Amino acid sequence: MSASAADYLTALLAHLPNGKLWDDLRQPGSGVYELLAAEAEELARIDARADQLRNELDPRYTSELLNDWEVYAGLPDPCAAGVNTTLQERRLALVSKLTYTGGQTRAFYLALATAMGYSITITEYQPFVCGISQCGIDQLWSGGHTVRHHWTVTVLGPRVTYFRCGESECGIDPLMKYVPATDLECRFRRINEAHRNLHFNYVP
Repeated sequence: MSASAADYLTALLAHLPNGKLWDDLRQPGSGVYELLAAEAEELARIDARADQLRNELDPRYTSELLNDWEVYAGLPDPCAAGVNTTLQERRLALVSKLTYTGGQTRAFYLALATAMGYSITITEYQPFVCGISQCGIDQLWSGGHTVRHHWTVTVLGPRVTYFRCGESECGIDPLMKYVPATDLECRFRRINEAHRNLHFNYVP
């Protein structure tokens, strides 16, 4: 937390020499007091800017350096271009890109969708195998063992971004924005394993 101008003024006045003359100069209205008050305002401004710089170092809260962060992360990429346009969406895409570690498990894809602001389910298919599968419980899929290479990703509604004070830009970001999962589908297809077939199902 940055110090206020009053805090800096108190500190500056405390460093003046002792004595009757200096005691008088410490009083409001004196030239020394007014000079130190002006310096205290500038010190407080610099302190506040330093606090803002610390926020800019965190991609979750960056504003002024957002463009630089995006250049560093290679954004907007082909999946995010024209989709992530609000401040919240750009930060979300940035954090998702920077924290991406890679993976091919169902849990990984679910976590990635959550990080991108979507709610999904993934259906994995298993062939019906005599002696292992249960009649009346396990489904009988056509295609035999090749069904192992198919996933159905069900997207549970669009991503809804609400205007939030401190996170959105007044006069630029809309009060509410609905985004179909085009960026999610693009991202999934780009990182998908070559042998797996992804099928997308959209639920309003």
